[in-house]
Amino acid sequence: MPDSTPRITQWLDRANDGDPQALEQVIDAVYRELHQIAARVMSGENAGHTLQATALVNEAYLKLFGDAPVKAKDSHHFFALAARQMRRILVDHARARNAGKRGGVKVSLDEVATISAEPDGSLVAVDDALKELEQVDERAARVVELRFFGGYTEDEVAQILEVNIAKVRRDWEFARAWLLHFLEEA
Repeated sequence: MPDSTPRITQWLDRANDGDPQALEQVIDAVYRELHQIAARVMSGENAGHTLQATALVNEAYLKLFGDAPVKAKDSHHFFALAARQMRRILVDHARARNAGKRGGVKVSLDEVATISAEPDGSLVAVDDALKELEQVDERAARVVELRFFGGYTEDEVAQILEVNIAKVRRDWEFARAWLLHFLEEA
């Protein structure tokens, strides 16, 4: 999480109240942070991946600040929304690349922890499994979303979800085991 997190929360409050100057400050501060997150997420991708960090952050930025800017209650909420947008963008990109391909994709436990967006079918399989996990344990699904799609550390996830790190670790282990079982059954 950036050192400016408390300031971002203040700027978000003012921006939500209609202060255009505060909105500009939020945009400047979070664009840099979003780019760092996107670079972390994309660093594990294959060299030939067609979606680059800058394109990912630009698309997320447009979704977050476009025609209908998100109303985040604080910086933690905002960065959780950013991770969700990046997840949607990566999965939509994978689905588009997979259009017309047939057959399911098997994903191993090791891949759940280290999977990249290539091959695209694996990313789609993880996203589908994550949707099912949300029905079982929403917080565990958020932990996976933030770590996997948002590139956040355990400490950052704990801050965003406002829980202690032990809960994040338990949720991560539960989610990995649950996803392994779900993906092996698929």
